[in-house]
Amino acid sequence: MDNDNDLSFGLSDEEPISAQKVLKTLEEVWLNEKLSPELLKHQTEVVDCMLDQVQQMEENVSKLRKNDFRVVVHRMELERIRYIVASYLRTRLDKIEMFTNKILDDEDKREPEEKYLSPKEFKFAREYSSLMESHLQALALKHMPTYVQKFDKSKMSIVPNISSHVFLRAKRNITGIIIEGDNETGDEEIDLEENSQHIIQYKCIDRYLKAETVQLI
Repeated sequence: MDNDNDLSFGLSDEEPISAQKVLKTLEEVWLNEKLSPELLKHQTEVVDCMLDQVQQMEENVSKLRKNDFRVVVHRMELERIRYIVASYLRTRLDKIEMFTNKILDDEDKREPEEKYLSPKEFKFAREYSSLMESHLQALALKHMPTYVQKFDKSKMSIVPNISSHVFLRAKRNITGIIIEGDNETGDEEIDLEENSQHIIQYKCIDRYLKAETVQLI
């Protein structure tokens, strides 16, 4: 168990990273997903790497004596990791259910390597959309006059509120962020210093979040 942090996992072919780094990355993507108003790109590799680590930790814990004080500490850490993984996946499913049509429309426009949904999430979204349409047809539309029975997904779509404000920390120095103003004040350009914290409209910083230069907190 003492060597857990020396284990390495590869999130890419070029650079294997430590288990502690995987956990730190998982915590960051979890917070970003929870605090972002829109669905972000899936991080399946990070989740899978962390679950592999959890399995190894469980095997190591099972080898310790029951009265070893490290058992309690490691089991608490395992529960914390499981909570983060479950919360991350549940948050994504909640967003998929809320913004199904918008997410599927956007996903159809993306190249395969740029997809935001994992294959399992995409299957879930398609099935959820189909079931919701069938349910609406059976529950209401078939009982209405013919001219209003057509199901128009575009009119049923709920979209994320990207004008909402988020609290963030700059992970590095960033220059030239445009803050939209009104007709009187006009737009404003600001710079962020590394580790500085700010409250800003999400739509002004979404590209920096996706480029991993800011962290939602």
